[in-house]
Amino acid sequence: MKIEPATPSHARRLWIIDALAMQLASPSTRTLSQRLYQSLRDWIQQGQLGAGSALPSSRQLARELGLGRNTVLAAVDRLTAEGFVETRQGAGVFVAAWQSGSGAEAIPASTAVAVTQELSDRGQRILDFSGVLSNRHTAFAPGVPALDQFPRERWQRLLRRHYQRAPVEWHDYQHQGGVPALREALCDYLRLSRSVRCRPQQILITQGAQQGFELIARLLADAGDAVWVEEPGYGGAQSCFVAAGLNPIPLAVDEDGANVNRVPDGTPAPRLIYVTPSHQYPSGVTLTLPRRMALLEAASRHGAWIIEDDYDSEFRYASAPIASLQGLVDNAPVIYVGTFSKVLYPGLRLGYLVLPDALVEPFTRANARLHREGQYVAQAALAAFIAEGHFVRHVSRMRELYRWRQAKLREALAPAVARGLVLSAGQAGMHLVAELESVELETELVARGREAGILLSPLSRYYLKPPAKAGLVLGYAGATDAEIATAGHWLCSAWRELGAPDRD
Repeated sequence: MKIEPATPSHARRLWIIDALAMQLASPSTRTLSQRLYQSLRDWIQQGQLGAGSALPSSRQLARELGLGRNTVLAAVDRLTAEGFVETRQGAGVFVAAWQSGSGAEAIPASTAVAVTQELSDRGQRILDFSGVLSNRHTAFAPGVPALDQFPRERWQRLLRRHYQRAPVEWHDYQHQGGVPALREALCDYLRLSRSVRCRPQQILITQGAQQGFELIARLLADAGDAVWVEEPGYGGAQSCFVAAGLNPIPLAVDEDGANVNRVPDGTPAPRLIYVTPSHQYPSGVTLTLPRRMALLEAASRHGAWIIEDDYDSEFRYASAPIASLQGLVDNAPVIYVGTFSKVLYPGLRLGYLVLPDALVEPFTRANARLHREGQYVAQAALAAFIAEGHFVRHVSRMRELYRWRQAKLREALAPAVARGLVLSAGQAGMHLVAELESVELETELVARGREAGILLSPLSRYYLKPPAKAGLVLGYAGATDAEIATAGHWLCSAWRELGAPDRD
């Protein structure tokens, strides 16, 4: 959440309040005033609230967070006394330029360079897979949902309700795998909508899919073990495997999905196989039934676990959601991974694993030891959000919205398509892929987009090894019609200027 040094809009104030609500909902032994103070101070020190940023008024904070005004004023007064915020007569409370004159000094650039040079080989590989992170959600940013469409007020009411009802046990360390009500609600939803074979006890709630990948890599493989990953594939999962010291090996993807029959002779046998069968990321293809059966047979032959990442299966536009690989046969060697980052919002930081019975107890213990379970208030609120029907209604609304926004992107890119630009089918998901003639063209478009303030994700970065196909991964879910039209017009012009075939 990057807040520029300017008076925030009404929507931005709401997001500050929403983020604070999430912070306050987490169990803690500190007082509410202490937690409010610490959250605001952390954001200021980390630069998420920049100098000159206006805070919501104490009355608004008290009303929206369900706090006493004196509780809010105590936190603000402490921040003022320490020089982090300042009151401007008649204007409100603003973040002070606390870095200047406060005794805090910037870290010299030479120090930062020295630290980077001391990274381990594994650390450098993690960075290579991670790509460039950006807080700017432009029209083409992939994987960003429609944050402005999330029902924030209803969600905040649920958070407040469950915070007030939270049992004292939730303030202690937890090791039960998640709030039982959420596991039950998820189990019903997954069995009905995704044909997942599970019981509530097989579901482990995590702090996002990334934590799930990390647990799998640490508990089911040793350093140096091979993990077959789709090529092209999701860099976030690749980073987790590299961090665990595993050896990622490309698994070729074509129009039918990942193909285990094209693995070259002599390839190390896998301990793990990572796939996105319902909607391959980033190509968008669906793993066909023959390929699914071949994948299950290969996993059985090698004694490997399949990691099924079902990151945005709800957003299909031409058919009902595809049944899961996990539910295809009895006792499939599959660990099903899901997340709420795409269907709700990334800041929720909740995901889940559906584990075979034999893995439930060791994964639950390891998760409690390595990461500590938490966010039980948010988990309880999410269980109610699902049980009361809000989740299904929200997904249905977003499916229609994303269908519309994809159509607007195709409309914006129509002049380029008429001249030969090839777009992916877009039968599901939150992005399209535009194919390009060369990596050189891809690189130039990405550079020009950066200068124009437009984030373009190069397809070549999703490949483990060259040669890589060139293209652009174009997100549309989190952009307005106007943003899509503007960015699409720019891309058409830039692509034509850089040598698109002239078909007039």
